[in-house]
Amino acid sequence: MATLLPPPKRVKLTHGTAQIPEKPAEPVEVAPTIVVQFVNEDDGQPLGPAVSLPADLAREGLEGLVNNLKGSADDPVPFAFHVPLPSPAQPQSTDEQSSKLAPTRLAVTNNILADVLKNPLNTYTTEDVLAIHCTPQSIFRVRPATRCSSTLTGHSSPILCASFSPTGRLMATGSGDMTCRLWNLDSETPWATLAGHKGWVLCVEWEARERVLATGGHDGHVRLWDPVKGVAIGDAMKGHTKWITSLAWEPIHINPNNPRLASSSKDGTVRVWDVTNRRMEYALSGHTAAVNVVRWGGVGNGVLYTAGSDRVIRVWDADGGKLLYTLKDHAHWVTTLALSTDFVLRTGPFDHTGKKPSSDEEAQAMALARYTEITKSHPEVMISGSDDHTLFLWNLFPSTRGTTTDGSSVTNESAKVNGKVKPVARL
Repeated sequence: MATLLPPPKRVKLTHGTAQIPEKPAEPVEVAPTIVVQFVNEDDGQPLGPAVSLPADLAREGLEGLVNNLKGSADDPVPFAFHVPLPSPAQPQSTDEQSSKLAPTRLAVTNNILADVLKNPLNTYTTEDVLAIHCTPQSIFRVRPATRCSSTLTGHSSPILCASFSPTGRLMATGSGDMTCRLWNLDSETPWATLAGHKGWVLCVEWEARERVLATGGHDGHVRLWDPVKGVAIGDAMKGHTKWITSLAWEPIHINPNNPRLASSSKDGTVRVWDVTNRRMEYALSGHTAAVNVVRWGGVGNGVLYTAGSDRVIRVWDADGGKLLYTLKDHAHWVTTLALSTDFVLRTGPFDHTGKKPSSDEEAQAMALARYTEITKSHPEVMISGSDDHTLFLWNLFPSTRGTTTDGSSVTNESAKVNGKVKPVARL
């Protein structure tokens, strides 16, 4: 026969509501009161009389109290607080190195109770006068960007590209209104309107001596402009069958007199132009899809880096267009390339001093000195970005970069692994 359990006890109701026994309240820990003497860390002098305050006063409250003692409450200064530990009469450990690593102070980051009194290394009690050393911290005030300095209006359609000139005095913008506009950044006013393209202006690129501006459009034409006069230099250079995607000038330290121009296009080719004679020198047609970007490097006599929607990066000798490397590690379109030397190649002989070269030879020497300085410790490296969500770092031209303190040479990591070109890093 099964055992029957008694029914549960009925809950007593008061005015129709069940009474649930209350849990006893947990005792609240009352923070002790301590006497604190604030001391200047620089000269060891007290900042005011000793004060009695609760040990759980937050660090922000200590800062406010110290600023009141110093009379700087209207313009408060942040402080760092610490309590020095008394030096032991004899070392606790026979190991001399561990004694040197023992802490000599307790930093107050939250409050005195948690950081000092409850610290295992603490030797002070609530009966002691606690000397807290105060160190003023530097104030970094950043002006909020609440408004822009000026608004440059003029384009009637979306702006598709922009580029600062090598000296930083001018800026060029390309737009869907089929014009390129030049802006004077010193006066923040329009400088010139360059009209001539029959389609959107997709890319703009300054020659490194700021003598010529090149633009590429959706009409497949490359145009050259005089940025001082604001007029076109000759007619459009035609050859591409689809729109222009990128432009790149030959570095000044390689060719200061008549630098060439490279243009990439949706038609899958890269064309190198002699801008003086306004003719195409040669075309690079190794890509099987659109070429999205071209860069002109400063290694040797010049190197052309191209990347396309065929997932391939190709590296060419700029003298004649000989193929040097074919890089096939990306799994999707390669959409961007950047060189570690981009800034000095784009600005040529111009630097922060504002000195302008008086001749082509001086411009070449100044540009070469800047390029040599930046590649003295590290060679020209390239980073590529793709629609496969990755960035690859390439060191295609490793070279010896000097000596160490003991006189041994240091060589950059080679780009070849087992005879194959591989990226140095993947992000």
